[in-house]
Amino acid sequence: MDVVSSRTQGPQGPNLRVDGQRLWNSLMDMALIGPGIAGGNNRQTLTDEDGEARALFQTWCEEAGLSMAVDQMGNMFATRDGTDPEALPVYVGSHLDTQPTGGKYDGVLGVLGALELVRTLNDLEIRTKRPIVIANWTNEEGTRFAPAMLGSAIFVGRHTLDWAYTRQDSEGKMFGDELQRIGWQGDEAVGERRMHAFFELHIEQGPLLETAGCDIGVVTHGQGVRWIECTVTGKESHTGTTPMLMRRDAGRALALVTELVNEIAMARQPMAVGTIGHIDIYPNSRNIIAGKAVFTADLRSPDPEILNEMVNEFDVRARTLCEQVGCSFDSEIVAQFEPPAFDLDCVGLVRDAAQTLGYSHMDIVSGAGHDACWINDVTPTAMVMCPCVDGLSHNEAEEITPEWARAGTDVLMHAVLAAAEMVDDSQS
Repeated sequence: MDVVSSRTQGPQGPNLRVDGQRLWNSLMDMALIGPGIAGGNNRQTLTDEDGEARALFQTWCEEAGLSMAVDQMGNMFATRDGTDPEALPVYVGSHLDTQPTGGKYDGVLGVLGALELVRTLNDLEIRTKRPIVIANWTNEEGTRFAPAMLGSAIFVGRHTLDWAYTRQDSEGKMFGDELQRIGWQGDEAVGERRMHAFFELHIEQGPLLETAGCDIGVVTHGQGVRWIECTVTGKESHTGTTPMLMRRDAGRALALVTELVNEIAMARQPMAVGTIGHIDIYPNSRNIIAGKAVFTADLRSPDPEILNEMVNEFDVRARTLCEQVGCSFDSEIVAQFEPPAFDLDCVGLVRDAAQTLGYSHMDIVSGAGHDACWINDVTPTAMVMCPCVDGLSHNEAEEITPEWARAGTDVLMHAVLAAAEMVDDSQS
């Protein structure tokens, strides 16, 4: 798709930059909501803290002259009108929810960077032909309600709304009930909006950009992901009286499968990663041999053939390992998406913007899943990435610099302006 069909010339030169200090102040103000215990954030989806963050974001949007709409998944859409009421909007955004021990920038930079580019356009009285819509997608992290990127997945039709409403957290609370409880269940039908293009700014969450001394990551592809929820069943018995040869230890089976995941990913370097991140073990008592372990294997690769190979190998070998120690093994894929290739025209706009602004840039593959990976199903999409210190994310110590935040937002703004066909009010 030709994202830029025509362009009205305006002040879109290298001197057009966002207000980096205002952006940073907004990031720090948002970080006050749902503080973690070690400098980051715990603002999990559909908690009271999530509701408070949404309210602050809405206030800021209204102060910037945007109109707010909320769909039945709680996805938020703040619109800045364009000069052509019939033109499809350019969407830009990310998410405000965090991991339980999350950082201040993962997702939040993409939402507040989008708000800052609109504030800058307002300051300079720059209009666009197409409307610009800022999106805050619900439950990107998936830490409380699986799967991740749930709001955008429902938007593109990967799952049904009713299915999403029945997702449960670890306490048995349902997604639909919690969305209603915090007051962010909108009336708008999910997925009926049409887009001209979508752009998402995000921290890299990996070490490549910082290691290379590069300002901007131009994301060309994303990794495919499989979350495999596994249940290993053994037999509970006394740790002191059960002979070693008679044990059916689900904890031991879990340890063997954990090493297997690492082995499978290491055999396919550099095109694969894998880990076991979520674990529940039962009865979780010091003097009882574990009778059951429930855990999730996370396998990823940008190559669909490699990803499928990993999943198949894991299923066969994990089952065999568990049987060898007297345990049974069951598994279910609870979240998956294929490796996305982002739109060449949109990617080109990001690359051109970095070049125009004089920022060093490199093509990268996103190792993490993002809402852009789902929105790519329904509209031309691209991502902008900035470095993060030591590549650390999903950790309260996650950190970026104000300069990185501004550079990423500058590039985002120029790419969005190009897609939205900027109009200089002084010439109109």
